[in-house]
Amino acid sequence: MQQPEFGVVVSEAVSRAGLGYRDDSLGAELPLMLVTPALFAANLVVARWAESAALPPLFLAFGRWALAFAILLPSVGPRLWALRATIMANFPRLMLLAGLGMGMAVGPQYIGARHTSAANIAIIFAACPALVMLLETLVWKAPLARRQAGGMLLAVSGVLVVLSKGDIAALGGLAFGTGDLWVVLAACGWALYTVLGKRLPLPALPSTVKLAALIGGGALVLAPFAVLEASLGDVANFHDPRLYIALGFLAVVPSLGAYFCFDRLVSIAGPARASLSVYLIPLFATLAAWPLLGEAPRLYHAAGFAIILGGVAFAAGRRR
Repeated sequence: MQQPEFGVVVSEAVSRAGLGYRDDSLGAELPLMLVTPALFAANLVVARWAESAALPPLFLAFGRWALAFAILLPSVGPRLWALRATIMANFPRLMLLAGLGMGMAVGPQYIGARHTSAANIAIIFAACPALVMLLETLVWKAPLARRQAGGMLLAVSGVLVVLSKGDIAALGGLAFGTGDLWVVLAACGWALYTVLGKRLPLPALPSTVKLAALIGGGALVLAPFAVLEASLGDVANFHDPRLYIALGFLAVVPSLGAYFCFDRLVSIAGPARASLSVYLIPLFATLAAWPLLGEAPRLYHAAGFAIILGGVAFAAGRRR
């Protein structure tokens, strides 16, 4: 008997979590709106915990995707093989997207997590919609209304508040934390992945096949960087059980669980409503990092997050 795919199992489990309302889209949507950002936020908390355990960040990023691909392979492998011609015909585009979304958006994020808080990482990533808007305008000359421009500037201002820790002098002297700048680079990678995913889309593939191909591509892209990291002396301690705990958690929860839940949420609520769940990630990350990592939220976190949300809401609003 053929086993059900992991993604199907997760989707069905989440659907059952919708308080039993299998035919009520709102009943299924609400749990997903809460579960999905919580799973994404868990990635940031574990990345910070990995720093305290001295786990190499690039090896952690590579291992996360490699293990996630290995978990998917038994169920998705036959379909990957059946669609190999389509995948190989689009291999350069696939590797570009995987390099941005699974490589550049994760590797620098884990490096930055060594030097900045989970709340900082989450709030900086909350400004990704503004970065997407900026890229669309500068590179593809997409029209930008005044309202959108104003909202984008507000969102960027919120990020600057977090980067400077609310210190105006830091803004003037560009005295930002190194970790925060690594996270900004990772956020740029995710914004590029988002834009190119629309501008250079992959051919129509089953969702689990597409995800497996991108995850495998991400592991391939990160592999040489993990080797370089080890050659420079930052070697993983394979006798440390925390390494396997972190890798297992990252592979299952944010790599597979969060992506499958988000895909399910999009199918129920639509992409516009589903994207709103992203703005709950900083809240979950901050609340989890406080008791688990001892990272108490600061006033500048609340101020920066409020400004970003205000910018996004202003940009999304319509003239009456």
